[in-house]
Amino acid sequence: MAEKFNNKYRIPSARLQSWDYGNSGLYFITICTKNREHYFGGINNGEMHLSEIGDIVKSEWIKTFDMRPDMNLEMGEYVVMPNHFHAIIGIGENGYNTIGGLGRDAMHCVSTGTEPRKTNQFGPQSKNLASVIRGFKIGVTINARKINPEFAWQPRFHDHIIRNNKSFENIQRYIINNPLQWKTDKFHN
Repeated sequence: MAEKFNNKYRIPSARLQSWDYGNSGLYFITICTKNREHYFGGINNGEMHLSEIGDIVKSEWIKTFDMRPDMNLEMGEYVVMPNHFHAIIGIGENGYNTIGGLGRDAMHCVSTGTEPRKTNQFGPQSKNLASVIRGFKIGVTINARKINPEFAWQPRFHDHIIRNNKSFENIQRYIINNPLQWKTDKFHN
């Protein structure tokens, strides 16, 4: 039976409960449009051709890193697809994810020597992966609705904590080759 919060049923979180998503690490994210509508452009001969809204997605993603220098974000590979967006994003050690300047390293699954910040509790989230994605989605939505008032994202996003170099390389290759694999992509409809 589903959990209740404030006497309402809620969908359990897809996030790894034992991990603080403000910790330094590399994350693979996927964000889909509502009903997987093709707002971002189309694939022709294995190459993505961005629509005006697709250009907004790209520019808002790039702005994300300029807007949050305090989080020590790192941009990895990303791709805008017709109805979804994939990216690798790194959150570096910063004043929000460490106590005394040290924390955890997800890529090597080890502590960097001292205690990481306290795990996020249910409630307002800031200076973590969810807050970055929320800001990105808001920026895209505001600008995309000037072009198409029907534009909407799927409410959630998918993430994967990248824990080793092999995983990183596989995900990076997947992102780069995503337009070539579009016809067999699970998001193709």
